[in-house]
Amino acid sequence: MQTLASAARAIRAFPTDRHFGSVAAVRGALIEIDGLLGSARIGSRIAIECEGGTVDAEVTGLDRETAHCLSFNDPHGIATGTRADLLQGQSVLRPTDQWLGRVVDGLGRPIDNKGPLPVGPEPRLFKADPPAAANRTRVGRRLETGVRSLDLFAPLCRGQRLGLFAGSGVGKSTLLSMLARWVETDIAVIGLIGERGREVQEFIEDDLGPEGLARSVVVVATSDSPALMRRQAAWTTLAIAEHFRDAGRDVMCLMDSVTRFAMAQREIGLANGEPPATKGYTPTVFAELPRLLERAGPGGPGQGSITGLFSVLVDGDDHDEPIADAVRGILDGHIVMSRKIAERGRFPAIDILKSVSRMLPDCHEEEENRLRLAALRHLSNYADMEELVRLGAYKTGSDAEVDEAIRLAPAIEDLLKQRKDDRGSVAHSFARLAELMTETSQ
Repeated sequence: MQTLASAARAIRAFPTDRHFGSVAAVRGALIEIDGLLGSARIGSRIAIECEGGTVDAEVTGLDRETAHCLSFNDPHGIATGTRADLLQGQSVLRPTDQWLGRVVDGLGRPIDNKGPLPVGPEPRLFKADPPAAANRTRVGRRLETGVRSLDLFAPLCRGQRLGLFAGSGVGKSTLLSMLARWVETDIAVIGLIGERGREVQEFIEDDLGPEGLARSVVVVATSDSPALMRRQAAWTTLAIAEHFRDAGRDVMCLMDSVTRFAMAQREIGLANGEPPATKGYTPTVFAELPRLLERAGPGGPGQGSITGLFSVLVDGDDHDEPIADAVRGILDGHIVMSRKIAERGRFPAIDILKSVSRMLPDCHEEEENRLRLAALRHLSNYADMEELVRLGAYKTGSDAEVDEAIRLAPAIEDLLKQRKDDRGSVAHSFARLAELMTETSQ
């Protein structure tokens, strides 16, 4: 009887009708489907049968009787007239604790050759709404990152969201891997959006390492993935992080990079006929950015938090380009990595004079803030006079503060140098900074 009851429930749950249309045209990445009038919705999933197998697609636009779709995989082999089935229900993700240590694609499918993923009991939407502002708790205590530049001058707090602004090749991925291994949170969820394919395995094996991977879930959509898959990977990263946050965990969410998410959204918008606006980015790019980034942060009462670090690949080292400018206005601070500092051989190449944490000064003790401000003053004085000093145009004794800055700046720079296996501590970093300030003032 129990078997019959289960069969009856399955029959009742089976959809009574199925909707399908046919491919009317393929224009570049855009697939136009007719015959789904009144049944297709924005975000609906479509399965298109072609000679190479099934192509998964999503409805991204509607124009009278035509549904505009983009595919998650290569649309090679699609012909006009091909049947397109509208899939019932919403696409969901079902993460569990057994996902830790695994690598998945933008749709949450395993790509690490470790077998199928366990399915959790609770479904979670890929694109969820951020928590209501009135229901969120406050940003929590300071987190120890192990990176001296951050712990001293741009601290990270539990539930805070920081942007990491950098050009290509200045050590951004290495810094992210240090944070994934060292920040004192329960779990790390890492989204590699638009990464070079050859670098993914290097990041997982060398930078992240077995210790970091064991407490992480890595979501990957490489640069050759369709725009829809790259956008989806960003949503999946936040959806997995939200699952652990709602279970009461403190999560570190790292995304590299938000710029490639924005580029993917731009491709989708242009394919749907949106007008290009600032530097070719469509209006939906600037609408989607806050919806994505606001999903990180503190949860509600009884929940955990998502501490977010989102990298921004600045175009041509221009930190005022549209995506960098938009992201900087949304997040709770920004870390600037400088090519000039990297060329001097100091890693992490964080420009502490241009980096800001909006949790300051409250997250530091009074004495820590005194040391931080004094060090920043000396570094700023040295930066103003650096060219004159190098040219020999500055005469020692002309200004006492500049003289002290010239003595102190190299020592601070040396303190901030770190290898990727050299983990720092907040207490030791401030003790060393206090020692340097005392030595130079004598």
